[in-house]
Amino acid sequence: MNLFSRILRHSAMILLSIIFLIPLFWMISTSLKTPDQIFSSEVSWIPAPADWSNYTKAFEFVNLFNATKNSLIISVLSIIGALFSCSLAAYAFAVLKWKFRDLFFYITLCTMMLPEMATLIPQFIIFQKLGWYGTYLPLIAPYFCGNAFYIFLLRQFFLTIPKELHEAACIDGCTEFDIYRKIYLRLSIPVLSVVALFQFLVSWNDLIKPSVYLINQNQYTLSLALQQFKAQHGGTEWALLMASTTVTVLPVVIIFFLTQKTFVQGITMTGIKD
Repeated sequence: MNLFSRILRHSAMILLSIIFLIPLFWMISTSLKTPDQIFSSEVSWIPAPADWSNYTKAFEFVNLFNATKNSLIISVLSIIGALFSCSLAAYAFAVLKWKFRDLFFYITLCTMMLPEMATLIPQFIIFQKLGWYGTYLPLIAPYFCGNAFYIFLLRQFFLTIPKELHEAACIDGCTEFDIYRKIYLRLSIPVLSVVALFQFLVSWNDLIKPSVYLINQNQYTLSLALQQFKAQHGGTEWALLMASTTVTVLPVVIIFFLTQKTFVQGITMTGIKD
């Protein structure tokens, strides 16, 4: 690739990056504006002066500390459940040899075609009969039962690990669980990081399930607390809403930048293999 092509490619990437960053920058800018600046006819990208008290008021009115704690509890436990259950299922589909293995794998993949809304009511009935309504369990327990997409990702990665490692470990007397734990999990850190990041985004940004199962305001997650604040104030407190949204988005942005290299590595190393 010559110099002109490199300059053209990087210029296009920079332009696209700026376009995608505009909404984020506008959100942060609005979170620091006064009401007069927000509703002014003149467009101002940089607030002058910046009103940092919007963040203090947001933590007070939206109760961001409690909502952040609730979101973290649900997200962390969901990640643990997804990593444990999906890696075990993927190991069974990729490494172990058993009757109808491929058939059950394809059936698992078929569950990805079911819309989430189609299973919401049956799940609600089950969790209500179990006495879990009004608790965090309906938001956490399903991920301890596996996820078809995560199982698919992990299985494809496990298939790239040489079978000779499994055979050598069997000769040395290792059990299947030891092989899974000491070899496959340790070699799968990149793709496990991808699954963890995906699951964090799902749980952190989820609005539908918390609005269905949570009835106590002290249990509200960030997304649900923001929705309630917006409904109560009719969408007029834009500065506080943008400040709260910035606090909600910030952990996702930080985690992505810190794990970007591992995330990209995990995606590229997860190939399709029969």
